[in-house]
Amino acid sequence: MKPVTVVSGRGVPLDRSDVDTDQIIPSDWLKRVERTGFGAGLFAEWRDDRDFVLNHPHHAGANILVAGNNFGTGSSREHAVWALLDYGFEAVVSSKFADIFRNNCTKQGLVPVQVPPAFLRTLLDGVAADPTLEITVDLSRRTIEVPALGLSSPFPLDDFTRERLVNGWDDIGLTLRHAEEIDRYEAERSPWLPTSA
Repeated sequence: MKPVTVVSGRGVPLDRSDVDTDQIIPSDWLKRVERTGFGAGLFAEWRDDRDFVLNHPHHAGANILVAGNNFGTGSSREHAVWALLDYGFEAVVSSKFADIFRNNCTKQGLVPVQVPPAFLRTLLDGVAADPTLEITVDLSRRTIEVPALGLSSPFPLDDFTRERLVNGWDDIGLTLRHAEEIDRYEAERSPWLPTSA
């Protein structure tokens, strides 16, 4: 995954609470065998309504999803994160995330920004009123800021997850940090053990 230090851009206000992974990416899309192309299925059932927020041209190109409370509930499907990333989102803001969804985000490079409910309400209303508002998520400072609204808030992000995102380490990347040790072990291990060849 690509390293993430700062996410800066415009937001899309998804003012709905308890959005689950089935709503983020409907099960019809789970037949795909690759990780790409899921953006077309993001909120597919809701996008049939031409008044749905993602269908508004003034939100085209926005890279931060500002969602209601309790985002990402339901199943553990990684496809939900793949769909958000493939659509172009780099961060999701909510006042609460489902634990598995949050974990899937950090393993794929999507930044989950958890903020207090009052901050979220002000941000949702602000982005709905002005789609050009600039939002900045800074991983080094662990803050989200919206200067035009006078908003600033810290958000929780443990040191390991922050380091993982800043360095772009997915699970394979974490393992490859130990490539020399793995090669040394493979060269020295007993020949009677199974090999990958």
